[in-house]
Amino acid sequence: MKNIQVSAFRWVPPFAQGLVRDLRVRWAIEEAGRDYQAKLLGPDDQQSANYRQMQPFGQVPAIDEDGLVLFESGAIVMHLAEQSSALMPADPSDRARVKTWMFAALNTIEPPIMMLVVLDMTPGSDAPAVQVLRAGIVKRIESRLDNLIAYLGEREYLIAQRFTAADLLMTTVLRILRTTDLVEKRPVLDRYKVRCESRPAFKKALDAQLGTFEHNAPPPEMIKS
Repeated sequence: MKNIQVSAFRWVPPFAQGLVRDLRVRWAIEEAGRDYQAKLLGPDDQQSANYRQMQPFGQVPAIDEDGLVLFESGAIVMHLAEQSSALMPADPSDRARVKTWMFAALNTIEPPIMMLVVLDMTPGSDAPAVQVLRAGIVKRIESRLDNLIAYLGEREYLIAQRFTAADLLMTTVLRILRTTDLVEKRPVLDRYKVRCESRPAFKKALDAQLGTFEHNAPPPEMIKS
């Protein structure tokens, strides 16, 4: 089995911990039963010419799989899933459906959620005009979530009556809403997210990311809330 090196941040502020996108890749690797090494980065590393060769935008994650360098969490998860029956079913039609829902998670569900995150982190976000914009974004998110619920119905997972890479990505997207009640107040969606988060591979991946942040945390007086 090929060696995998995953780039990850050495530390991020508490609001981002458990959400940084290397979690998706760590989780996929754990589900596939493979090993990896984390390549920890600080701000200077992100700007280095060497890392920009791996990840042109200086973000995480990127992977180096015995010389095959890939970036973008969705692309990496798809690459790993195509090699693992734990993440991708064997049936060609189901595989195509899994890939469709992987793209839906990242291209349909995630964009308005990230718009909300950016808006809420922007200075002056409490201004009346911004709040009108925010309400519109929330309405769009709620529509997407309700569409997802309508599709899920009584299903426990998105495709093939089993956990796949589509559920992995969808769960990591839904987790971004943890500072809101948009998932929590939708029992079908909340149960779906909790079901996926209860997997041992997720817990192992999350513990690894959070453990790194805890180990490398700056002194408390240097951490801004």
